[in-house]
Amino acid sequence: MEIRAAGPGDVEAVVALHDALVPYLVVTRSSLTRRLTSPAAPGRAAFAALDDGELVGWASSALIGGSDPLDGELRLLVRPEYRGRGIGTWLLEATHADLRAAGATSARVFADPASVEWAEQFGYRQTRQVHYAGIDPRKAPDLPEVPSQVRLVPFTEVDPRLLHAADEVAQRTKPGDAKIPSQPYDAWLADIWNSPDLVREVSVAAVHAGQVIAFTRNHGDHAKIWSRMTSSMPEYRGRGLAKLVKSAALHRAADIGVRGAYAANYDGNAPMLAVNEWLGYDRIATHAVLICPL
Repeated sequence: MEIRAAGPGDVEAVVALHDALVPYLVVTRSSLTRRLTSPAAPGRAAFAALDDGELVGWASSALIGGSDPLDGELRLLVRPEYRGRGIGTWLLEATHADLRAAGATSARVFADPASVEWAEQFGYRQTRQVHYAGIDPRKAPDLPEVPSQVRLVPFTEVDPRLLHAADEVAQRTKPGDAKIPSQPYDAWLADIWNSPDLVREVSVAAVHAGQVIAFTRNHGDHAKIWSRMTSSMPEYRGRGLAKLVKSAALHRAADIGVRGAYAANYDGNAPMLAVNEWLGYDRIATHAVLICPL
């Protein structure tokens, strides 16, 4: 068994591992290549476990941009037939060490409920649940009526500064454990806007009076996408705008050949769960949200 830092040569094997174990967690070759070819930096590590050259385990860490106090998150996957051999423990300890070096005060992971008891050994506690759902965009319902004086536009036609301003509000007011009061524009531009897997043509904003009043941001490729954030500005909530932008995004996704659209929502986020149900999303899995002090 070999456990080492991951490199560019692991991209195809990592994508295959995700597709085999958690296909609803959309991972693209472009985003992985960027991660594994970028200069090393604390808080952005990746590790691979191999048996006779075959990838059997994977872990990655990241800082939650704009969080205060600084928090980290990680993802850890081990093939079922290799569990119970200490691979997960080694990968978890390696990602914890990386996050500590970066100054993170806690680590967050979304985990299969069967692994909660194992994670408790390392100090994790469950705070809530997150539900995953998916839909073939071709099955989305007809687009709701667009309110007068509101324009629906893809991200390709929106000033990123307007989207950053809306995202700042969305991050402060979203449900969840990570507190993100603000992320500087340059950092947001690098992490979000210039991310190689941001599919701008199927990410949609509702614009009124020169401001973004609702938006949905999708990452992935032209095969499948992941809804990373959908939000309406507080003063415009309750008007169906989240349903509107998500519906428009699904129709645009269907037009370019996307056949799988996925989303995750906390169990307490009743409004967005209702939106996804109206759109026709099917529940795929439920994970435990676990947090560990570092």
